Amino acid sequence: MKSISEIPLSILDLAMVTQGGSPAETFANSAQLAQSAERWGYRRYWLAEHHNMEGVASTATSVLMGFIAGKTNTIRVGSGGVMLPNHAPLVIAEQFGTLATLYPDRIDMGLGRAPGTDQLTARALRRDMNAVMDFEGNIRELQTFLSSANKNAAVRAIPGEGLDIPIWILGSSIDSAHLAAKMGLPYAFASHFAPGQLLDAILLYRRNFRPSAQLANPYVMPCVNVIAADTDDEANRLATSFKKLFLGILNGERRKLGPPEDPSGLFEHHEEIALQQMIRYSFIGGPQKVAMELQRFIDVTQCDEIMLSTPVYDHEARLRSYELVVG
Repeated sequence: MKSISEIPLSILDLAMVTQGGSPAETFANSAQLAQSAERWGYRRYWLAEHHNMEGVASTATSVLMGFIAGKTNTIRVGSGGVMLPNHAPLVIAEQFGTLATLYPDRIDMGLGRAPGTDQLTARALRRDMNAVMDFEGNIRELQTFLSSANKNAAVRAIPGEGLDIPIWILGSSIDSAHLAAKMGLPYAFASHFAPGQLLDAILLYRRNFRPSAQLANPYVMPCVNVIAADTDDEANRLATSFKKLFLGILNGERRKLGPPEDPSGLFEHHEEIALQQMIRYSFIGGPQKVAMELQRFIDVTQCDEIMLSTPVYDHEARLRSYELVVG
């Protein structure tokens, strides 16, 4: 059995804009978190792609990746992920080729199928609306542009061609597990907001995995919410911010991350039930409680790495949470 001390830990940053804050403050906080995470021994720092959300500033993922990579020295920086249907594969090959040239052996390319926004905004992004139906084809086109074998083609990605940029498949269902297994790519699962099919997806991925030039054996990295504080009570208070945020998502209300409140009586019983279905893999408490729950999660999933999302309003409290997890 794997222990938590043997599992690499990584960070997913949604670049959330807090109430009363600004994107500029969000980016400055992200840079400080990435630098701290590097010192604490985290393996990766990934940024997600979202659009048309007042409380999320990670719209230009590759630009933000370059900013974070430039502020750090060793931690791997990646996309968690780029929503490939929004982009031409050649453009992504060129962008990540540029990043990998500037920051060798430090760039990860996580690819997702969803648009990362609503349908109206997806149309405004001006990509083929059918691109989501050919996710595999778009990935293979991207792989072609990044391969050294493409050097005699009429269309080439420069920089990008011949660079060893690890590609990950991101997903929240068994469909993505099928594809990751078929293509022999590492698999990251969004269990921080879509926990329902996690265990089935991991099992399917491992059973059907086909080795590839990139990866000989299956590699699974689920993402979970972790909010740690010096005491269980303080962690529960901090967690009210992200619970209110997720409840807003369930109710169709887009909000910025707000300040925490007293958790006593804050949510109705039916709201708590709905929240737990969405945030089942959320580990909240003091260091001992969080470590115990993470170990239990590792025992059940036998994951190879864990990615942590920590949606906490106060920047110093968020830093403290990540520090406490690694001891």
